[in-house]
Amino acid sequence: MGACLGICSLLSCASCLCGTAPCLLCGCCPSTKNSTITRLTFSFFLLLGTLVACIMIIPGVENGLKKIPLLCSSSTTFSGSLNCDVMVGHQAVYRMCFALAAFFFLFVILMICVRSSRDPRAIVQNGFWFFKFLILVGITVGAFYIPSGTFTIVWYYFGMVGGFLFILIQLILIVDLAHGWSQSWLQHAENGNSKCWYAALIICTFLLYAASITAIVFLYIYYTNSSECVLNKLFISLNLIFCVIISIISILPKVQDAQPHSGLLQASVITLYTIFVTWSAMANVPDKICNPTLLAIATNTTTASTSTTPAQWWDAPSIVGLAIYIICTLFISLRSSSNRQVNKLMLTEDSSGDTGGPIVESGGENRAYDNEEDSVSYSYSFFHFCLVLASLYIMMTLTNWYLPGYDGSYLTSPWSAVWVKISASWAGLLLYVWTLVAPLILRDRDFS
Repeated sequence: MGACLGICSLLSCASCLCGTAPCLLCGCCPSTKNSTITRLTFSFFLLLGTLVACIMIIPGVENGLKKIPLLCSSSTTFSGSLNCDVMVGHQAVYRMCFALAAFFFLFVILMICVRSSRDPRAIVQNGFWFFKFLILVGITVGAFYIPSGTFTIVWYYFGMVGGFLFILIQLILIVDLAHGWSQSWLQHAENGNSKCWYAALIICTFLLYAASITAIVFLYIYYTNSSECVLNKLFISLNLIFCVIISIISILPKVQDAQPHSGLLQASVITLYTIFVTWSAMANVPDKICNPTLLAIATNTTTASTSTTPAQWWDAPSIVGLAIYIICTLFISLRSSSNRQVNKLMLTEDSSGDTGGPIVESGGENRAYDNEEDSVSYSYSFFHFCLVLASLYIMMTLTNWYLPGYDGSYLTSPWSAVWVKISASWAGLLLYVWTLVAPLILRDRDFS
């Protein structure tokens, strides 16, 4: 009897692995949307690959592999034994992230123009998870057979473009989060106990601006302490001026009339994120006199002026960038926005239009329900494209945006990484300004 139950359980698990997303929801979990489970599972694949990449770049992993008898060789091929030079370090990160990007790009192509869950391709999107995992593992193994040299340099420039675009996506998500935050608290204030909610808004806005001002002072003190750091002074000053401008625009009477829920809270969140991107750009300045590490700042020592840098990612900007990346990746999967401009930018539907509800089976258990029979709640292709960009962004973050040498033996910190991040901060600020002034310029469109 027990053997029969075990076989039935295995068959049930196998059917879920090959079936649709609702099978992944256990009976003890609350009811949720089919589309949400699918996005969370794909995001789990991305975060799992990120974890593997983080492990591969930890110091000491290569030495540990080399201690295993007959495992490693110093050759550039995989004949006979593994080449540990490409199994760890920045080369391993490049290959792991290449596999992730290739995996998600495959679904970008497959899911073009899927309109509803009635499309046969929607079954592939929402199911067959075991086979998807095998495909990802297969691509990952194949990526480690790619010869070193040209691959890392070419893939670095792909990463530059993808990282730039993902910084913009992060800002869109942060704008959405700030809008939702402000709208929720203002609605609570209108419903009752307004003094407490308005006080909370003011305190949070003040704290965010205080953190931004503190960060700017920090940048001026430690990243402009030499006459050679002219560009650092220019970048910090320009972004400070731009942040002041967007704060003023957000409280203009005409903007407030068009968007009553916009205000200084959103501007303070965008300001703090912009200062973070500026700090991250300063961390890539090749001249180490203008780019001190936190260790050098804490010990009051000067780093030698050189552009050749050891492969490490655990500096403060990279750690903060990794945390923001994880939050934004999960937010992409869970978000259900009522902001129409953000929905248009992210190719998702208005959450207010969702009329679906949980399906309760006869036994009383809540299950996932299909909320996409009439139309998809998000663009499948664009969602996977965001994950492609996320794969490229985390690759650049874990390698500090350093340019690898042709033979992979050294890394350099190029000015191109600085300009990409600074340009992304400017483009992000313009994007935020557009969300404020679009209702004033395009009066024939509904931005309510």
